[in-house]
Amino acid sequence: MRMTKATARLIERERVCRVATAGGRGMPHLVPVCQALAGGKIYFASGNDGRKAHLKGVMVQGRARLIPRGATFRRIRALLYKKYPQYPREAQLDASDSVVVEVTPTRVFTWGLK
Repeated sequence: MRMTKATARLIERERVCRVATAGGRGMPHLVPVCQALAGGKIYFASGNDGRKAHLKGVMVQGRARLIPRGATFRRIRALLYKKYPQYPREAQLDASDSVVVEVTPTRVFTWGLK
C-alpha cells in the first residue's frame, strides 16, 4: 500500500509517533518512538528485546460523541472503575470536570490476529 503525499509529509514532519503492541495476555503497551520515513516505509529503533515481539494490533476509526453527565455517564464510569480499580483514587471521573467519550466504529483495521 502506498501512502499519499499528505500522509508522508505528516509522518516526516512529526518528531514522535506512537507504536502500540499487545502482550500475550492482551495487555496493551504504547510507547513513543522517533521515526524516519524512507522509500515509503517507516523506520524506528528499539532495544534488542523488541525483535522477540509478535506484533499484532487493532486500529479503530469512528465517530466520537461526548457524554458529559447522566445515567450513561454513570454506567460507563462504573464499567471503567471495574476494569481499572485504581481510577477512583488516581483518576476520579466526575461529571463536573470529566466526560465519557463514546466511539462508534466506522472502520476497523487489524494485523497479526488469527
